[in-house]
Amino acid sequence: MPAITEKSHWKKQHKALGYTKCMNVVDSDIVHIWIETTKEIELDFMDVELLQVVMAESGLKEKTFHILFNLRHVKNITSKYKQAITALLFNWCPMIGRVCFYNIAETMYTTVEMFSAIAPANISVTLLKSYDDALQSVLTFKNNNASHDALNIDDQCTDILWQKEYLQAIAKISWLNMLDEPILSPPSDHPYYHFFKALECFRVDLSEKEKERENERKMVQHSCDYRITQMTIKMNAQAETQKKVIRGLEKENAALITRIKAQDRELATRSITATENNNGVQILLDHIYSLDIDPILKDGITTSCAHLIDTEKTIEEQLNRELNKSDELFLSFLQKKFPQLTKREQKIGLMIKLNYDTTEIASLMNISTRGMESTRYRLHKKLGLAKHQSIKMFFAELIIPECL
Repeated sequence: MPAITEKSHWKKQHKALGYTKCMNVVDSDIVHIWIETTKEIELDFMDVELLQVVMAESGLKEKTFHILFNLRHVKNITSKYKQAITALLFNWCPMIGRVCFYNIAETMYTTVEMFSAIAPANISVTLLKSYDDALQSVLTFKNNNASHDALNIDDQCTDILWQKEYLQAIAKISWLNMLDEPILSPPSDHPYYHFFKALECFRVDLSEKEKERENERKMVQHSCDYRITQMTIKMNAQAETQKKVIRGLEKENAALITRIKAQDRELATRSITATENNNGVQILLDHIYSLDIDPILKDGITTSCAHLIDTEKTIEEQLNRELNKSDELFLSFLQKKFPQLTKREQKIGLMIKLNYDTTEIASLMNISTRGMESTRYRLHKKLGLAKHQSIKMFFAELIIPECL
């Protein structure tokens, strides 16, 4: 009795399909495959990885081996499985010697015959009833080193040969998609001639349909490529437009910032001018109060001056409110940090911070340019700056706390 090698991990469960694929090795070089299940099943997985594990652990990677396949409980196999077995027969040869299928259900018999018909010439495929028959067939094949033809004497019958040729042609069309290979037909007076001609017509029709599908696929691919190209062009154009819009917004933003700075300078100028005018009117009003003139006339003049002062104050308060939004912290900081500065010097400091030049400040403060230079010199000293240190840079680098 041949020795049998079994290992617990030589199994693969397919729980969703309700079966387990099992393997063992008989007589050191015969891989036995069977299905454990309680129902009829349809095979969908070849489990090539499991077969490779069994072969590696049995030392069969570089040797000729044989297969016994028990098809009990197998009522059908999927197209995917047929292609996997065909790949096994063609890709693993010449390492495979004989393949024996046994316990074949009636629904599976024609399919297995197709495997036998399509197998390469150096692989022997047989269909037997039982395990004992299959094992004996493989042992005889091994011991006698027999060829495929010597062990299938009945195949010499012409009808049998044409039957196998017919099954092989169907397998090539169905399993291998070999639609461009013409089908060999028997002589026109042979009883199978019309069957082969019908099969050849079927192959040609399938080939033409396959070409039509390929042409349609290419047209669809071309259409998709064209649409992708057009969409890419459109997206690039949109991106360029967005860049232009962003550049326009950036220019607009820069212009607005420049305009805001100019308005800040104008507000500062108007605030200083209003303050100076208001001080002048107040001095004039004080002189009028001290004059000994007609009370009615004095009252009229003082009322007008007071009204003018109130108007100037209202304007100045409005200007200061606008100014304080951006510069009140600066003025408050100067007052606390440098209490030796006068109000006039603080205003001059603000105008220097706002990028007014000496001539502009002199004009606004109603003093000469030389007088403004003297004022800057005194401001430089009061701030305690070094000889070559810029007042403008000093103000720009001041760190002013948000809460004073």
